[in-house]
Amino acid sequence: MAACTWSAYANANYPNKSIRFIVPYAAGGSTDTTARLIAKGLGDQLGQTIVVENRVGAGGTIGQDAVSKAAADGYTLLFSAAGPLTVTPHAYSSLPYDPKTAFTPIKLVAQAPLVLVANPELNLKSVQDLVTRAKDKPGVVSYASFGVGSAAHLAGELFKSLTGVDVMHVPYKGSAPGLIDVIGGQVDVMFDVVVSALPHVQAGKLVPLAITLSTRSQLMPDVPTMQEAGINGFEAGTWFGLLGPQGLPDSVVTQLSSAMDKVLADEKIQEALIAQGADVAQGTPDDFAKFFLAEYEKWGKVAKIAGLQSQ
Repeated sequence: MAACTWSAYANANYPNKSIRFIVPYAAGGSTDTTARLIAKGLGDQLGQTIVVENRVGAGGTIGQDAVSKAAADGYTLLFSAAGPLTVTPHAYSSLPYDPKTAFTPIKLVAQAPLVLVANPELNLKSVQDLVTRAKDKPGVVSYASFGVGSAAHLAGELFKSLTGVDVMHVPYKGSAPGLIDVIGGQVDVMFDVVVSALPHVQAGKLVPLAITLSTRSQLMPDVPTMQEAGINGFEAGTWFGLLGPQGLPDSVVTQLSSAMDKVLADEKIQEALIAQGADVAQGTPDDFAKFFLAEYEKWGKVAKIAGLQSQ
């Protein structure tokens, strides 16, 4: 009884000390940048300092494992992205945690599309032009990605499965070298994050063919979505979410979710996310939980088609 009373008291007084955001990526990347932006806003709402801690390695699983083993008291939270949560787990034969049950979803923070870009010398005006060329020359058309198992790789595999084309995957260690080779003509097309591709599009070095989410990008409003371009069922990209360890008390989840609603309603936060090529997400913790499981199953199927090797 005493333990239950103390637990209820602790939850009622949450938070009464600093909170950790564990980010499974290195400092400086989009996940880390977004986490620090949200941490400042959430800390202001809760009246506590939120410290961002980068735990990198093994495709994000090291940081996520640390959160899965943390106390479910709301003082250690996970700020992660689509890749480590719903793609990378399918590349491992075993993990020290169950990706589907190890975490308590709190808030889907933002979603960011990719953009399909092509070398201008290919003279492609639309996605259908690309499909036609790929069907005329099976295995000849190539697409770059920023790594095996990355969002860009899986977007390419989803494109192949929905259109029936045979295109060659050329992985790179990051976005920049892939873009350089598409611009140089060594590779034909690439799925890349909007903010990375945008300067090259504006300079006329790349041709944008489609946005990979169901709504157009505010940074590229004239570029159609994949569905508008005739590829039904195509939805890919990345997203950012806030989660806690399994068993996080409902009262803590509710408090954090309500505070996050206020953070995400802030115009300055919204403008900062848009500048990163992302749009603020909407929904409850339950909505996020359903979305997460659907994404996990979806990308598991695509990863199987792609033949990701278990490690």
